Amino acid sequence: MKRFSMHRMLAVFIKEFQQMMRDRLTFAMAVGIPIIQLVLFGYAINTDPKGLPTAVVSSDSSAVARSFVAALQNTGYFRVTHTGTREDEGEALIENGQAQFLVVIPPNFSRRLVRGERPAILVSVDATDPSASGNAIAALTVVATQALQHDLSGPLRSLQSTAPPFELRVHRRYNPEGLSRYNIVPGLIGTILTMTMVMLTGLGMTRERERGTMENLLATPVRPSEVMVGKILPYVVIGYIQLGVVMLAAFLLFEVPMVGSFALLMAMIGVFIIANLGVGFTFSTIARNQLQAVQMTFFFFLPSMLLSGFMFPFRAMPQWAQWIGEVLPLTHFLRIVRGILLKGNTAAQLLPELWPMLAFLFVAGVIALKRYRQTLD
Repeated sequence: MKRFSMHRMLAVFIKEFQQMMRDRLTFAMAVGIPIIQLVLFGYAINTDPKGLPTAVVSSDSSAVARSFVAALQNTGYFRVTHTGTREDEGEALIENGQAQFLVVIPPNFSRRLVRGERPAILVSVDATDPSASGNAIAALTVVATQALQHDLSGPLRSLQSTAPPFELRVHRRYNPEGLSRYNIVPGLIGTILTMTMVMLTGLGMTRERERGTMENLLATPVRPSEVMVGKILPYVVIGYIQLGVVMLAAFLLFEVPMVGSFALLMAMIGVFIIANLGVGFTFSTIARNQLQAVQMTFFFFLPSMLLSGFMFPFRAMPQWAQWIGEVLPLTHFLRIVRGILLKGNTAAQLLPELWPMLAFLFVAGVIALKRYRQTLD
């Protein structure tokens, strides 16, 4: 047996290092993914959302009512974005996801308060994501006790008792019990489809290239668009099979409600699946081997999972992170699936979330076809 040689070991080290540097994509992924994780977890991830959009319906224009609204905003959790609306309009804002809270101040609020009748203020909450509104709801107890301290002075000082002079009635919409599974299980549908659809498509094309069967495919009189569609459609079927398994578990094991249209949900999921398959097809035209295809899948999946609102509240992220999240199809799909399952949203209500997915699908398809034509050359 020869002794261990530092010279031979160094030669192998240099050879491996040079080989690694030639694979620029793998090296970039090895450096880029930790940087992305560091930036996202350090700057973008926040579990305590502030400035949640709030609609205020006030039938009392007194100073007491204005003090209550000002106290809400002073907590930092509530940002009044809609005022002067009717109660039905405020309910529509909650249903469409444009407002997280709806505050309804009843008529003659100040007069009834002065009489000691303890009038009730209704606060409706979009509770589809309990983590997004939990701290804000907890802050309401502080508002109830301290909001009117400056107004209840002089002859009204007697109203400063241990109990608040008014009642706050919090109505958790769409998830009254605050069950986290109502939020997580629908979100898992999108994350599972994102991960598997992108990876399966990317691996499918690169596998043919590695095995040499791509040349046989190119020898046939098939256009690039026909190859792309033919490659994608089998994975659409697989995606719906995965969906059936997840939906069955959601209904039987986790008792997630189905308020909206099942047919509408299937149609929206089809758009989402094809959008992710377009991404996977694009990756397959860039990756040289299956390892690179897997690496690129994780490069796409990581920000999708962190910036879409699946793991952390979307409105808690800084503005630049929300801009990135709005580009990702998973962000809009999560709003769609939660809207259909928990709120019963219609196609018209989901249109603001549908067209970004269609735009993403168009861009991904154009890039995939262009890259595929380049591989043919």
